[in-house]
Amino acid sequence: MKEHCTARTILGGAAEGLVLASSEALSFWGGVDPATGNIIDIHHPLHGENVTGKILLMPSSRGSCTGSGVLLDLALNNRAPAALIFSEPEDVLTLGALVAEIFGHAIPVLRADTLAFAVLASAQRITITETEIVADRQPIQLLPAQVSALELSESDTAMLEGHSGPAAAQAMRILCAMAAQQGAHQLIDVTQAHIDGCIYASPANLTFAQTMADMDGKVVIPTSMNAISVDHEHWQSQGVPDHFGTPAAKLADAYVRMGCSPTFTCAPYLLDTAPSSGEAVGWSESNAVIFANSVLGARTAKHPDFLDLCIALTGRAPLSGVYLDAHRRARLVIDVDRPDEPDGAFWPLIGYIAGLLAPDRIPLLRGLASARPSRDDLKALCAAFGTTSAAPMLHIEGVTPEAGNADVQDTPHTIIDTALMTSTWQRLNAGPEQIDLVAIGSPHASLSECHGLADALDGRPIHPAVSVILTVGRETKSRMANDGTLSRLVASGVTTVSDLCWCSISEPVFPPTAKTVLTDSGKYAHYGPGLSGRSVRLGSLADCVEAALDGNAPQRLPKWLET
Repeated sequence: MKEHCTARTILGGAAEGLVLASSEALSFWGGVDPATGNIIDIHHPLHGENVTGKILLMPSSRGSCTGSGVLLDLALNNRAPAALIFSEPEDVLTLGALVAEIFGHAIPVLRADTLAFAVLASAQRITITETEIVADRQPIQLLPAQVSALELSESDTAMLEGHSGPAAAQAMRILCAMAAQQGAHQLIDVTQAHIDGCIYASPANLTFAQTMADMDGKVVIPTSMNAISVDHEHWQSQGVPDHFGTPAAKLADAYVRMGCSPTFTCAPYLLDTAPSSGEAVGWSESNAVIFANSVLGARTAKHPDFLDLCIALTGRAPLSGVYLDAHRRARLVIDVDRPDEPDGAFWPLIGYIAGLLAPDRIPLLRGLASARPSRDDLKALCAAFGTTSAAPMLHIEGVTPEAGNADVQDTPHTIIDTALMTSTWQRLNAGPEQIDLVAIGSPHASLSECHGLADALDGRPIHPAVSVILTVGRETKSRMANDGTLSRLVASGVTTVSDLCWCSISEPVFPPTAKTVLTDSGKYAHYGPGLSGRSVRLGSLADCVEAALDGNAPQRLPKWLET
């Protein structure tokens, strides 16, 4: 049977440009500089390239939900790709392109089959019209958008017609457009939302939020907020420049004005309001989504920034993806050759590798149950997995609640062995041995992790040439103050910061003179170099404490990887 060579329109429009192609997905947040269009993810094959005006081809996006905001900002400043072509379903950048169209900037989005993607990726220049793609001089059939028939409830229709105000109407229009491209036939009620778009990744986030707030938008379900880009109450005294601090604070204020709760944490699963098993919620923030689905057994798609607010304003989400049983099944089995007595650095390393092996599908990890991972271990694993994979969840045999439902008899298998762990560790741990900054709390540290840091330091003072910064949510910081943990850390010289996290921190809160960072976070070890311009190394908590005390972290394998 002849293989097809076609593409399908997701968002229409005309475009022409040089090809920029990769077989590896990319997170626009932390991967593309919105000010220049340069690819800043040092771990990506396209590092150093520029997306502006290019026809960008990749299988899908990955990582952060904030990529939609980065794309919108690129569009508003005429630095966006001319078009996006994917080979797999993709939501984050598609939503960014959809919102860009509302602001008058068209970015065509296409999905190509395997053969067409290969032909397009090997071309020098692509021209896109409403009916055809021409790769160099070779025409490829372009199919029209396939729009699902969406059945709206009476209340959905009323919102769409403006009965609940202009903001809810706009939110419902965006929801319906995304639901249609996802193939959803109806919307579902969700009990709560979590906003990721409150990070000031670019001025576009503020433009969108203020537009919706000025239209008197009000959330209709309990809605928590992600970490923001400044310590809301202290940024001025911390020396954050007004040109950044003011819009970052205004962005947070716009969401609070719409009724969102100022939780300011990237770990909403640590809050008392965390959802229960089977509960349908509308969360954004990649690590939170993966933890909610995988560990809590709740149900949420990995909603892009902007769509998170649309869900909060309506209480509705497209009934697609992992809201449905069929899409929560494992499509890859990963057997882990677990070493004896691994420390805490094992979990982010495994999550990071699992994401590389399963960039576009839900995996089942086997061989980990006997290690009895804690909630904190699973938090680290999920966050690192979400950095390298687009999948919204994973299963761990004998650990996560839905792993026992997996029928994997005919599912492809692969393995994480010692050699793969060693090579990945060496890549993430590379850098100078002299450490200037220790970064803890990406995602936000739990109370038990704060206890662990305080216990490990045991009152000893950190080295005078080293800064140690711990980022936490407001609720956790309050509990630290009440149980004495905060004062113990202060006595050792640790700075504890709430509201922002490592993925949104900036100078001068990030020490300007620091050149090399050691972190226990697989997520920040990946994103940190591009976001900060510094060398960022992965280590265990013990490594971080040792570096905090003497200013050095020798390049070496963990004992559990030594042969």
